[in-house]
Amino acid sequence: MSPSQPSSSPSAPIAEAADGADAAPAALTSRAPHVPADRLVAEMVPPPRFQGARFDTYIPDAKQPSQAEAVTVLSAFAAGIGGASADGGKRRWFARKPAASKGPRGVYLDGGYGVGKTHLLASLWHATDAAPERKAFGTFVELTNLVGALGFQQTVRTLGDHRLLCIDEFELDDPGDTVLVSSLLARLVESGVALAATSNTLPGKLGEGRFAAADFLREIQGLSAHFRPLRIDGEDYRHRGLPEAPAPYDDETVTRAAYRTPGASLDDFPSLLDHLSKVHPSRYGAMCDGIRAVCLTDVQAVPDQSTALRLVVLADRLYDREVPVITSGKAFDELFSEEMLRGGYRKKYFRAISRLTALARDAGPLVTGA
Repeated sequence: MSPSQPSSSPSAPIAEAADGADAAPAALTSRAPHVPADRLVAEMVPPPRFQGARFDTYIPDAKQPSQAEAVTVLSAFAAGIGGASADGGKRRWFARKPAASKGPRGVYLDGGYGVGKTHLLASLWHATDAAPERKAFGTFVELTNLVGALGFQQTVRTLGDHRLLCIDEFELDDPGDTVLVSSLLARLVESGVALAATSNTLPGKLGEGRFAAADFLREIQGLSAHFRPLRIDGEDYRHRGLPEAPAPYDDETVTRAAYRTPGASLDDFPSLLDHLSKVHPSRYGAMCDGIRAVCLTDVQAVPDQSTALRLVVLADRLYDREVPVITSGKAFDELFSEEMLRGGYRKKYFRAISRLTALARDAGPLVTGA
């Protein structure tokens, strides 16, 4: 866990095994944490999985020159942002004006799943010479949650004195978020904040496949103008030369692994999906505090789109925290229906499958006892 990330949880502490005996696992379904707004701000740093991400630890695919080019462009972008100003970090409003005439104040990393976009985004955050409290890193969902917790004007004031805002997995899932984020980024650009984002969709194509693009074209084009698109080609590194995700286990194997793994949780999958509907997605990260492995029995295809989108958020939080996942029931590539995988949220669903697959591989030693 990041040193900047609070480790306390409102939930009861997870029992540890005593005298070699197996401890009863926790249950995610028993957790409904309250997350104060100041924690949401404090946690806007690269997640634990990417705390060590740097440009020199990103290994470009030799067959994909756009990956090496991305490192070069982002390194120069970080150098251009610079550190705190000579006045001790206070904004010099008159000094910000020329920036608007130099083109986009941001970069937009576009590419498929697993080409290293988040690694590069986190590397940019670390490479930017500014105090941690003057840089922010969060997913699109976390950014909208922050606005919900603080209010629009307070969010502008909170982020407006930052040097850099990094937004991972930039998605426009509804018309309200389109207007909200467009307005927020416009205000932040006016304040001199540099922007960087990742997505699986080019800025000018945001909204396609979800809503009538013509209805929101003005907002979408306005967002696009803030960024220089940077295409990153390549295959999902999580599948490069690696075996496919392990097949689901039986209930007994999953339960046994949960009891012998300190800090594990054990839940029935349908019950967990029902619980997620009662907890705001901004709290899913806190719900996972202290969890070292997630064990799920009776995994089934999700019944509807709302449930599926909540599961995507949970998968993202587990992946950020590098929490292995052990399951029985259906395989991860059966979670979402063919209709869902052809629809407007398909990129999110494929990302969730990719990330859960990686976490299932990580769980192997917990099952075998290796």
